[in-house]
Amino acid sequence: MKNPISFHINTEDFLPASKEERQSLVVMRESVSFWQDGFRRLFRNKVAMVSAVVLLLIIVFSFVIPAFYPYRYEQQRKGAEYMAPMRYSQEEHDAIAAGERVFPHILGTDSLGRDYAVRVMVGGRISLIVGIVASAIIFFIGSIYGAVSAFFGGRTDNIMMRIVDIIYTIPDILMIVLIAFALKAPMQELAKKASFAWLNAMGVNLISIFIVFALLYWVGMARIVRSQVLSLKETDFVMAARALGASNGRIIRKHLLTNCIGTLIITTTLQIPISIFTESFLSFLGLGVAAPMPSLGSLASSAINGINSYPYLALSPALLIALIILSFNLLGDGLRDSFDPKLKQG
Repeated sequence: MKNPISFHINTEDFLPASKEERQSLVVMRESVSFWQDGFRRLFRNKVAMVSAVVLLLIIVFSFVIPAFYPYRYEQQRKGAEYMAPMRYSQEEHDAIAAGERVFPHILGTDSLGRDYAVRVMVGGRISLIVGIVASAIIFFIGSIYGAVSAFFGGRTDNIMMRIVDIIYTIPDILMIVLIAFALKAPMQELAKKASFAWLNAMGVNLISIFIVFALLYWVGMARIVRSQVLSLKETDFVMAARALGASNGRIIRKHLLTNCIGTLIITTTLQIPISIFTESFLSFLGLGVAAPMPSLGSLASSAINGINSYPYLALSPALLIALIILSFNLLGDGLRDSFDPKLKQG
């Protein structure tokens, strides 16, 4: 045994490793792509997967079940106003007495005798469509605008960011009202055509909301992407791409935006509940979808007048909004942890 206070070198420490010792140091790892690795991490995140399952159930609840539900969202029943959940109207009681099978009103009915459950389903569908479409618009416009601004820099960046500052000062609610008023006549003309009949169902206000999202709401995404690209454009892999003759468009698309994927995913995912909140708020004020089509905001607005007598009418859309937003937030966190290269370990 070597003396611990001795300065002599222990020659045993420099002996060649045995075959077993060398084999124990070899760590073989399966070669996987960026997306395969990211999805493996995502599937191991239990909270994110539970949120994804909840969102899938909400999508089935909003898009699939109404097609098989025995009531329509615009169908009115005289004498069935403000029925409590799981009740039948007198007409339906007579039908049951005659031997017919009648499906109960699971969540009751509203002030016009319309089945409330199917209206909540369709309202959730409208809110999801608005959130996803608006977030897609914001994603494409904001990411491209912010990446181009940061990549070229200098005067180009200065001018583009001043445009963003100007857009920040425009009141969005006023823009929605003005655009809805300006589009009302041409949209009504288009809606008269058979191929544009869906415009009547959606309403001019909803079209104006999408236009305002495309005009105003992408500025936050643009600033986030700009800050990310500014920190990436001077890195070695971008300089290597330049040296290999890659075009500016390819560098932005394949190198800069790809390395911002974690930020883009989390920002876009979090933008969906923000868009749903915005649409619900506007529908609450009467600036959303056209009647009789419901949204979660318009359902809450209609229920607020009878909140003391019929609280269950306000509870259903409120719970669905809360569940959608919570699920998207948790799923967004899981996607960020899975696909952001800076957060990967091992």
